[in-house]
Amino acid sequence: MRWPDALRCLRHRNLRLFFGGQAVSLVGTWMQSVAQGWLVWQLTGSARMLGTIGFLSQIPVFLLGAWAGSLADRMPRRGIVLVTQANAVAQASLLAVLTLGGWVRAWMILPLAFMLGLTYAFEIPARQALLGDIAGEDMPNALALNSTLVNAARVAGPALAGVLVAAVGPGWAFALNALSFAGTLRALLVMELPPFVPRPRAPGPHLRAGFAWAFRTPRVRALLLLLAVSSVFGVSYVALLPVLAAKVLGGGPGLYGLLQSSAGVGALGGGMLLMARGTVAGLERRSAVGATVLGAGILAASISRHAGLTGAALVVAGFGYVTQTAGTMTWLQAVSPPDMKGRMMGIFSTLFVGLAPFGALGGGLAAARFGVPLTLGAGAVVVLLASGAYHHALSRRPGTARPEAAA
Repeated sequence: MRWPDALRCLRHRNLRLFFGGQAVSLVGTWMQSVAQGWLVWQLTGSARMLGTIGFLSQIPVFLLGAWAGSLADRMPRRGIVLVTQANAVAQASLLAVLTLGGWVRAWMILPLAFMLGLTYAFEIPARQALLGDIAGEDMPNALALNSTLVNAARVAGPALAGVLVAAVGPGWAFALNALSFAGTLRALLVMELPPFVPRPRAPGPHLRAGFAWAFRTPRVRALLLLLAVSSVFGVSYVALLPVLAAKVLGGGPGLYGLLQSSAGVGALGGGMLLMARGTVAGLERRSAVGATVLGAGILAASISRHAGLTGAALVVAGFGYVTQTAGTMTWLQAVSPPDMKGRMMGIFSTLFVGLAPFGALGGGLAAARFGVPLTLGAGAVVVLLASGAYHHALSRRPGTARPEAAA
């Protein structure tokens, strides 16, 4: 079968299996995210609690993500992903049983959020490195398609969750998420992969060598630092959306789901533009532009008091978010040595996902004291200042945005 150029990576059977399983499970993941946020808000009415839940669900990535990336360079990546997916099924099933049985209390969600964070810590670097392995020369296109699927699910999942939570409550969203992993597990089991051959261990500490390469390479270091700023001060807006929907805009779970979907629409557009690219040349600069767009979108959302305008601002923020994060990940995979891809994805996940809980926790505390609009606006300004500094530095060194210049 001839595939359009934007979908050229689907000529590989393993990638069709990979993305087929992902398409279903990602919708379930976003459904659970929205349902859990609304459940916590219903149980507590606390922005501080929302921030704490966000912190616990991501702090394991900060603590273990880089080490998990090192494991992904030394152990079979498919096996790691299978184990983490099974853990996600168990977590969603426990949450569904507690909620549908009427036993759930806010404190119970804390350890379950940490349990899900452990899944993310080991799954993200192993899955991204596995995707790079099976994509071969179509790696940039495969990573862009992966981002597009994530954000297509970000459109569908929250919208479905908003309807489902309003109609029958959040418990069924958790149950459907547990069932959604069946396709991913089957796809991983039937993939035809070459036998895993452990890479020779380089002299010296394995993990330290990955950090040393990343932070002594100027272009890689600068883009990772910009990603860290966006993760702490920009992405924290996600944890505050239930409060924004309920207290600032006066809506319910339906509006909350629509706001999440609005960000997903923008992110989907950013992913599709990345799919259309035939090369990673210039992707470093494009990623930095994404940070600027992310900050601008969040700033507009913090000013708006109208649901439609807030949704439009989140479309912009979502576009910038995926342009920066997916662009950074793709560029990093392109310039990383083959024997360091797992470690680079571990460092990426530590900065992208692992730092976000600090932003969620700080954002929750700040929102409780100063309000959601001021908290979002202050974070957006920090992101805009950091991206402006990056653009200024890049303009003073013309020609260094090519991937081959990273070395």
